[in-house]
Amino acid sequence: MTISTRGAGKAPAVLVLEDGRAFRGRAYGAVGETFGEAVFSTGMSGYQETLTDPSYHRQVVVMTAPHVGNTGVNDEDPESKQIWVAGYVVRDPARVPSNWRSRRSLDEELVSQGVVGISGIDTRALTRHLRERGAMRVGIFSGNAIADEGTLLARVRQAPEMNGADLSAEVATKETYVVPAIGTKKFTVAAIDLGIKGMTPHRMAERGIEVHVLPATATLEEVYAVQPDGVFFSNGPGDPSTADHPVSVMQGVLERKTPLFGICFGNQILGRALGFGTYKLKYGHRGINQPVQDRSTGKVEVTAHNHGFAVDAPLDKVSDTAYGRAEVSHVCLNDQVVEGLQLLDRPAFSVQYHPEAAAGPHDAAYLFDRFVSLMEGQRA
Repeated sequence: MTISTRGAGKAPAVLVLEDGRAFRGRAYGAVGETFGEAVFSTGMSGYQETLTDPSYHRQVVVMTAPHVGNTGVNDEDPESKQIWVAGYVVRDPARVPSNWRSRRSLDEELVSQGVVGISGIDTRALTRHLRERGAMRVGIFSGNAIADEGTLLARVRQAPEMNGADLSAEVATKETYVVPAIGTKKFTVAAIDLGIKGMTPHRMAERGIEVHVLPATATLEEVYAVQPDGVFFSNGPGDPSTADHPVSVMQGVLERKTPLFGICFGNQILGRALGFGTYKLKYGHRGINQPVQDRSTGKVEVTAHNHGFAVDAPLDKVSDTAYGRAEVSHVCLNDQVVEGLQLLDRPAFSVQYHPEAAAGPHDAAYLFDRFVSLMEGQRA
C-alpha cells in the first residue's frame, strides 16, 4: 500500500476488480493505492466497529448502506487500536458528522490512519456483482496512482489471495495482557487472541471473569500457566486451513476437558480440531443482521457476522469424533451454513458469529452465560 494524505475527497479514484470490472469515483480517506479482497457488509450502522475489527485485515469493505459517516468517529467505540480494513468503499459519505460523541469525521480518521478509500460509486451494483461472482481481489487507486486499466488490472491479479492466507499472528497481541473482572472475580479465562475485539473480554469481565488475553502463538503450557477455569478462542482473519498451531492447542484443551468456547475463527478451529473440514464461502456473511437458529431451543437470533470461511459438518446427524459426540448447534437461515458446534460429552461449544456485538444486536449475549454455566458445572 502506498498513500498520501493530500487531496482526499477531491482526487479522482478507480476501483478495479480482478475479473476486470471497474468503478470510477472520488477518493475517500487517504489518496494512493491499496489491495485486498473485496467483500460487502450489510450493516446499516456500526461502521466504526467494522473498521477496527481485526477480522477485516487485508479486506476491502464495501458498505451496502448508501450513506456512511453520519455520526463521525469517537474515542469510545473502536474494537482495537487501529483500523484494519485494507480499503473502504462508500456511496455517499456524510459531509458533516453530527453526534454528541463525535470527535472527528470518518474521512479525517481514514486519512490519519492511511486507509485508501473510494466514494461516489454505485455500491449497489458492486454488491450485486460480488454476490453473483463471489468475493475477489480488488485494488483502489487514486491521484497519481491511477494508470490505464490494463496496468491496474495486472497489479490487482498479482495481489495475494485470501485462500491459504495465515493472518491471525499479524493482528494478535504480541504480549499477554489481563482484563480484570468487573466486581467480584468468579473465574479465570485464557483467551487466545486470533484477532480479538475489545468488547469480547469486556463481555466476560461483566460476568465476573478475569480474562488473560494470550498471543495467537501461545503454547498449551502457556495457556495453563494462568490456571484457567475456561479457555476461549477468538475471531480473526485468514484461512482456517492454515491455523495448525491453534488447532493443536485446542486439541490439548479438549484432552484436558477444560470448558471451551470459540467464536468465528474459533468455531472453524473447533471444527478442524474435531476432524471436520473448512471451505471458502462464495461471498461470506458480513453485517449485523444475519438470522441464525439455535437448534437446541428453536429460537431465531439476529446476529453480527464477519466470516468468509465455514465449517463443513453434517447438519442432521451426531458425529463421532476423537473427543466424543459432536453436533451442529446453530445454522444460518439464509443459506444453511453451519453457525455453531457443540460437544455432547465434553464442555465445549462454538459459534460462527460475534455474540459480543458491540454495534448490536444483542440477541446472542446469552452465549457468554452458557460459557459461565460450563465453568460452574466443571467447578461443581
